[in-house]
Formats: sequence, structure tokens, C-alpha cells
Amino acid sequence: MNSPLPENSIRLATEEDLAQVLEIEKKAYPLPWTKEQFSEELKKPFSRFLLLTDDETDSEVFSYIVYWQMFEECHLLNITVHPDWRGLGLAKKMMRFLLSECIRKKCKKVFLEVRTSNEAAVAFYQSFGFFIDHTKKAFYANGDNAYFMTLFIDDKNSF
Repeated sequence: MNSPLPENSIRLATEEDLAQVLEIEKKAYPLPWTKEQFSEELKKPFSRFLLLTDDETDSEVFSYIVYWQMFEECHLLNITVHPDWRGLGLAKKMMRFLLSECIRKKCKKVFLEVRTSNEAAVAFYQSFGFFIDHTKKAFYANGDNAYFMTLFIDDKNSF
């Protein structure tokens, strides 16, 4: 692990960031998103693709999140931390940012899909109040099942 973690902040992703994002994605997942998938998210008006980068150079990506915000709902598509920077609370920082944005924009519900076998991720989402709504059979390309998880938001939430 690189340590200590440099000062960092969240900003919008750009096409120039995709090479680094793809490197992280390939290290993190057995079925990583493609460059085309990330590029498409940059073009959608309802998609938010954010990075957590170092403040000094604004070039080292520690984490990223992709979600859709439409009307009163938010669909979390991808939240990933570079393997070298895991265990430092970066996923929590990104999730708190997403949930704060949801409150600010009056979203009522956040939902996501997560592999049923990914116990750490399921526990992470549950720590924010998400619950397992149902299972989607063979949701992933390799046939893995997914939990469909939901969080209802109101003005009383604090993250």
C-alpha cells in the first residue's frame, strides 16, 4: 500500500482519466467494464462519473464512482477503490458523497446490484442502510447472481 494517503478531493471524470480508470477496473474485477462503457457514461446527461484524486497533481486516481440520477431515484452502477488504497475509507467517502448529493437533489431511493458472493460489498452497503430487496438470477455475464439492494432516503438520513 502507498501511504500515507495524500490530500484528495472528488471531481468529474474526463476522457483523459479513462486509461487510469481502466487499469484500476482490471485489477479490481474479473469482468471489468470496457473503455467504451466508461466513455458512454461521460456522455449521458443523467450519469455522474466521479473520481477521487490527489490534490497536488490531480492526476492519481484513488477511487471512482458511476451512478445515474434521474428524477427521485439514483442507480449506483460502479464504485471502486484502487487495490493499493483499500481499507482507508475511500469507498465510504465516495458513498457519503453520492448520498449527500441524493439528499441535496431530493432523491427518495438509491438502488444497486451486487454479486451475491461479494460478502464484503454486501456488508458495506448494509452499513449505509441498504437492504436486499430480491435476487436477480444470472445477472452477470458469467452467470453469477446479484442482489438488488435498495436504500430509501428522507431528510432524517445522515451519512
